[in-house]
Formats: sequence, C-alpha cells, structure tokens
Amino acid sequence: METPQNTAPETGIQARLKTWVEQDLVRNAILVVIVINAIVLGLETSKTLEASMGGLLSAIDAVCLWIFVAELTVKLVAYGWRFFLKPWNIFDFLVVAVSFAPSGGGLSVLRALRILRVLRVISFAPRLRRVVEGFVSALPGMASVFLLMTIIFYIGAVMATKLFGEAFPEWFGTIGRSAYSLFQIMTLESWSMGIVRPVMEQFTYAWMFFVPFIIVTTFAVVNLLVGLIVNSMQDAHNAESEEATSGYRESVMQKLDEISVRLDKLEK
Repeated sequence: METPQNTAPETGIQARLKTWVEQDLVRNAILVVIVINAIVLGLETSKTLEASMGGLLSAIDAVCLWIFVAELTVKLVAYGWRFFLKPWNIFDFLVVAVSFAPSGGGLSVLRALRILRVLRVISFAPRLRRVVEGFVSALPGMASVFLLMTIIFYIGAVMATKLFGEAFPEWFGTIGRSAYSLFQIMTLESWSMGIVRPVMEQFTYAWMFFVPFIIVTTFAVVNLLVGLIVNSMQDAHNAESEEATSGYRESVMQKLDEISVRLDKLEK
C-alpha cells in the first residue's frame, strides 16, 4: 500500500509548463544550446579569435547562459519545491549558478568554471546518466579497493626506498618519490626502459620486486576497479528497465480496470 504524500496540487499553469518543458522539442533545443555554448567557450581560448570577434563570442555565451536560466526558472515554477528532489535538477542548478560567481580580482580563475555548463549534456542523455549513476553507485566498493591500493603502495614505497633509495635518489630517495615512481610503473608509462632496466643494471634482483608489483596493481587491482564500475552500470541499467516495466504494467492494469468498469456498467 502506498503511503499518502503531502504534496500540493498542481495548478493549471504548472501543468502546462511541465508538459511544455518535458517535450522532446524543448529538450533537444536546450541540448543544441549546450553544444553551441561548448563550442563558443572553446573558441574563446584562441587569442586570434578573441581579438577579432571576442565581443560576438561573449554575446553568444551570455545568450546561452540566460537561456539556461530561463529553462531552470520554468522548471522551478512547474515543479515547485519538488524540483530539488531530483539529483540531476540540483546538478543543473549548481552548474548554471557557478556561471554567476564573481570573476573580478583574485576570483578571475572562476571564469574557467563556465565550461562546467557542458556537463549539463549528461542530464539530457539517458546513456550518459546511466554511466554516471553506475560510477557513483560503485564508489563505496571503490573506496575499499583504493584503501587496498594505498596499503600496497605504502608497502612498496617503503621497500623501494630501502632497497634502491641510495643508488637512485631521484626516483626512490623518499617515500613520496618512491610512491610516484611506483605509480608511473603501475601505469606502464616508460616503466621498463625508463626505470626498471636502469635499476636492474645495478640490482639484478630488482625484477623480483617490480614484476610482482605490476601484476598485483596493474592487472589485478585496476581490473577489479573496472569490474566494480561495470557491475554498477549493469545494476543501474537493470533498475531503470525494471522501473520502466513496472510503469508499463501499472498503465496496462489501470486500463484493464477501466475496461472492467465499463463492462460492468453495460451489463447493468
């Protein structure tokens, strides 16, 4: 049995605004504005274009911003306080609000945050939303993996500093340098010719340390992270499919009930 909710009834204006803002034409138009805004923000990084048409680019950027503000205003009027019950609405609100942060003086770096408006495309693309939701739901499991990775890196950094620190202080002179070098090795970026082989020229047994470290971190722990994210995305997809199926089932049952009521009236 569903519990009653204390929600205020929608007015006629709210219902019409809700229907208007949720239609595909409006959503696609906002998506086009997001893409245009992203292109404009990219063009503003060119000094040549900024010098020749900086005023036009700034005007287009301002128009895009106020379109986003108008869209959010319509949604706020249509949904009321229920607007903030959806995480993606809060995300859109914060991304647009960042654009109004003061950009003068020491806060001029905040102008670069305008590019965050491009992230609004995520809320308009169901597949992208599913990826983000899967990633967020995987965070608790990823925290355990990151803790395991931290322990492994700490043990490896201490061992590497003790074993190779005196001979190669630029790579393993301190725990911090050792941890950074081990991170480079884990990513397999110039790990062999850049670090391991030079170390092995002086310490022939060094492979006994580096090879197991690569196997544990690169091929085991990192793939464990990938597996967690994939499973979470699959769970998010299954949950979305079940929700859609449940909604369709409720709609069919409601129509069957209406048909049953009409048949009862005809029989009478």
